[in-house]
Amino acid sequence: MEIAIMLYDGITALDAIGPYEVFAATMKCKVKFVAKEKGLITLDSKMGYMHADYSFSEITSADILVVPGCSPPNYKAPMNDEATLNWIRQLHETTTWTTSVCNGSLILSAAGLLNGAKATSHWGSFELLRSLGAIPTDERVVRHGKIVTAAGISSGIDMALQLVAWEMGEEMSKGVQLILEYDPQPPFDAGSPHKAPAPLVEQIRGMLQQFSQQEPNL
Repeated sequence: MEIAIMLYDGITALDAIGPYEVFAATMKCKVKFVAKEKGLITLDSKMGYMHADYSFSEITSADILVVPGCSPPNYKAPMNDEATLNWIRQLHETTTWTTSVCNGSLILSAAGLLNGAKATSHWGSFELLRSLGAIPTDERVVRHGKIVTAAGISSGIDMALQLVAWEMGEEMSKGVQLILEYDPQPPFDAGSPHKAPAPLVEQIRGMLQQFSQQEPNL
């Protein structure tokens, strides 16, 4: 299968690398990192880079498109870039699955793909997702037709495992999960706003809202 993972400056690395590792482990996928211009891509952590091996003009179709998310406000740049949105729309015409991780769903919304659709995102972006015409839901992986959205960051691994199960069978997906030893056992049960202490949720919510009101500084 041909997989296109869209890169842009300021992305969260795990949003892209999580699905990549799942697809790569099948040994039945060709994964391509694609950006508006090929070359080094800065990360939101500012601690390193990813590399886009292909430009938008070189990749005109894919079986699966993955649009990763980022720390706010970095999504504003791709959401306001018509070349990026047009490329997403173009690939969507050819895909079996069009997907996003974290607030990458905001970018899909900006491309007009989630109007009236149930979708998820990082919980801190639900209000913005709603304002763009989607119907936010706090499920970890949400399917609406051929569009699949995943919640925050680490959920991209879950989404990719589900896509592998749909396309190659559950046994293949289980085998990939075992290869990756994906058996989460975090030290704290605080990975969602429904489980974390309320004061912590409000602290993080306020921080994210403050960031989202800024402009990207990449």
